[in-house]
Parts: sequence; structure tokens; C-alpha cells
Amino acid sequence: MDCHLEAEAKRLLRFMDVTGIEDCNLLGTSHGGAVAIMAAAMAPERIRALILVAPVNPWSARGKVLSVFLSRVLPMPVLLGAAPRLRTLQEFFFRRLYGDSRRIRPEAVDGYLEPLLRPDPFRYALTVLRSWNRDLRLLKSVLPRISRIPTLLVWGSRDGAVDPASAIPLRQQFDDCRLRIIAGAGHLPYEEAPEEFNQSILEFLRRGEPTVSVH
Repeated sequence: MDCHLEAEAKRLLRFMDVTGIEDCNLLGTSHGGAVAIMAAAMAPERIRALILVAPVNPWSARGKVLSVFLSRVLPMPVLLGAAPRLRTLQEFFFRRLYGDSRRIRPEAVDGYLEPLLRPDPFRYALTVLRSWNRDLRLLKSVLPRISRIPTLLVWGSRDGAVDPASAIPLRQQFDDCRLRIIAGAGHLPYEEAPEEFNQSILEFLRRGEPTVSVH
């Protein structure tokens, strides 16, 4: 499968075509946030608003060196053979995605790691990493196309995967962009602080709508 950002974005837009979605509010998180940006750049008329949760972006240096090491230095067969067996290491990295590991629900670990018992997810991830830095350069070049799309950025203050500081230059690429930092959360704010996360999304989506009070 072609895993360049353009290809991922085209698949997303094709999904919208097949399901009859003419336009939408588009939410993307982490690498999915980069895909959402690219899809919006390809078809800005179809995106009413963007909600980007700790999106991969050109101003976060995390992953740039690691992507080169994993995708070019270590042979893919070695990684594909070993990765599914490294359950302890997988769990260690998963827990690092949280700002406070005490917030992890027991079933969440199994739910996230179960697919990693097979080699396919690793093959997909390595394919993504091979074009990582090229895709980041492309992502930066297309941002002017979507500057007018209303956008919400949501980040956990303790995100160890995508640098929260990168939210500032990313925000500056948009004419109308709100930034919500969830204190103490990591890379998965919807897991750690679901009520605060959901409230942020609803407030953004309701912007400009008449206020209705129900008692």
C-alpha cells in the first residue's frame, strides 16, 4: 500500500465520495492529523472545519531522526520478525504516551497492543516512516491552501510524541485557529481527560450558533 501522505489523503477523500459525504468537520489525531491536513489541502471546499489533536507537523522534531534509523538502518525483515514478540517494550512505549500512566484503563493496554501481535501494523508503520521527512516538507508547503479553514488544535501538555511547543508555529499558519492545551495529559488526551476533551470539541463546533439553554 502506498503510505505517502498524498495517498492516505486521497483514500480518505475517496471514502467520503463512496459514503456520500459532500463536506464535513474533519478530526485527525497524531499521524491522522497530518493526513487530515493533507486531505483539506487537496479539497478545502469539502472541509468545514479542522480539529487536529497533537497532529504530526513540520515543527516537531520528534521522530525525524528515529524515522531514518528505523526505516533505513535496520533491515525491515529483522524488525518485522522481532517487533510482534516485544510485548514488554511495546507496553513501555504505550505507557509513555500518557501524561499520567495511572489513568490508563486496564483494557486499554490490551486493546491498543492486540493488533501488534501481527507483523502487518509494523510493516505499515515502517512504510510510513520511509517517507516521513519528505512528507513533512510537503505538509509545510500545502498549509497556505487551508489557512482560511477554521481550526482547533488540542494538545496534552505532557505529550511525549509530538512536541506541544510545535502548536505555536502551527497555529500561526491559520487565520482562525484556537488552541486548547489539556494540563497533565499526554499524547492521548481523549483517553486521559475525555470530558474536558469532548467539551473542547463541542464548544468549537458550536461556535457562532445561537445559544440554547435547557433546564
